[in-house]
Amino acid sequence: MLLLRSLRLCLVARTGSCPLSALGPGPFLPSLQAGLPLLQSPQQWHTFHSGSWLSSASSKELLMKLRRKTGYSFVNCKKALEACGGDLKQAESWLHKQAQKEGWSKAARLHGRKTKEGLIGLLQEGDTTVLVEVNCETDFVSRNLKFQQLVQQVALGTLLHCQNLKDQLSTYSKGFLNSSELSELPAGPEREGSLKDQLALAIGKLGENMILKRAAWVKVPAGFYVGSYVHGAMHSPSFNNLVLGKYGALVICETSELKANLEDLGRRLGQHVVGMAPLSVGSLDDEPGGEGETKMLSQPYLLDPSITLGQYVQPHGVSVVDFVRFECGEGEDAADAA
Repeated sequence: MLLLRSLRLCLVARTGSCPLSALGPGPFLPSLQAGLPLLQSPQQWHTFHSGSWLSSASSKELLMKLRRKTGYSFVNCKKALEACGGDLKQAESWLHKQAQKEGWSKAARLHGRKTKEGLIGLLQEGDTTVLVEVNCETDFVSRNLKFQQLVQQVALGTLLHCQNLKDQLSTYSKGFLNSSELSELPAGPEREGSLKDQLALAIGKLGENMILKRAAWVKVPAGFYVGSYVHGAMHSPSFNNLVLGKYGALVICETSELKANLEDLGRRLGQHVVGMAPLSVGSLDDEPGGEGETKMLSQPYLLDPSITLGQYVQPHGVSVVDFVRFECGEGEDAADAA
């Protein structure tokens, strides 16, 4: 019997397993058996580590709701709810703050990388029209919905800024915002912080360097009209009136009366500005120019080179007074050469 028990003990030592029956009867067996329920309580271990709030169906529903609302991963949403005791609003705020921290950190690491791609955004509302440019590293990211949402936020921020300017207009007004000015604009009524905070969030999510390059805005009183055109235009119902593309133009016209064809005329003038890239408006009295002409009204009309743009416009009873042209990535090649 002693030999058998010794063999059993040796077997235990070799295998590392210790079934209680292998030890045979002994004075210590009852105490081990008494402690056994404590070792076989995986339910208590699970509750201790994962938090009791996850055990209910309503809490899992909270997790799904937070995930749908924010777009962050289940792991991060779970962390947020645990950190905030299951409070949905606090968890959402916690996620945004964490993402912003990670975004700023990533933005610092990516700073200096070339941003030749991106999108032009055009937004019109009432008497106000804005044109914005946001750049990224690759065309692949420019087609991502999150990047396009960033362009929308920048356009909305610029529009609100322009609408808040209390100008008594007797003629049109035009303004520009550079990168630093654009970055400091408020993100909007439904967003916290500034546009640069939204930029950091986008960098954190998409992993590319991005820049809020520039913006232009135009406000017009009665008697003026802003024609517009975006080349390679992308429309989305979720973006309302926003139009996205690689080139954009605004053409400011003075007209004695609103005419039915003004929208079509404005689009054709915008096409000309995008395609012919004039540097100034010029005058109807200027001599017609050739392909190298930089005065808009003297240039051959893009859609009918047999006449000048001035000759095309004149019969419509409209005067072209100004324009804005944006080309995505404009100036980057010159900066590289320098």
